[in-house]
Amino acid sequence: MKFMLLLHGEEKLLQADPGDARMSPEFAAFNDAMVKAGVFVGGARLRPTSAATTVRVTGERTDVLDGPYADTREQLGGFYIIEAPDLDSATDWAARCPHATAGTVEIRPLWQAPAA
Repeated sequence: MKFMLLLHGEEKLLQADPGDARMSPEFAAFNDAMVKAGVFVGGARLRPTSAATTVRVTGERTDVLDGPYADTREQLGGFYIIEAPDLDSATDWAARCPHATAGTVEIRPLWQAPAA
C-alpha cells in the first residue's frame, strides 16, 4: 500500500537558510534507510509558499493568486511517498523522519486504482 508522508512545519524555521539546498545528514540517513528497506518511492523538498501559485475556478471565472490559498501557522514543506504493508509500518517510518521532531508528519494513504 502506498502512503504519502506530508511534512508540515513553521516555514520561518524550515526556510531559515534558503540559500543552502543541501540535505542535512539526518535526512540523508533517513532517505538511505528507506531505500535500503525498499519502501522509498519518491519525495521532495518544496520551495517556500512565496513561490506558490494558487488556482481556483468558480463557474467560468479562474482566479490565479500568488502564494498559498490558506494562511496557516504550518505550511507543507516537503513530502515522501512510501510503499508499506500497513498503516502501522507507515507510522513507524513517519516517526523515524527527522522532521517529526521539528514539525508534523501527516500520513495519508493514496487511492489505489481499481483492478481492471
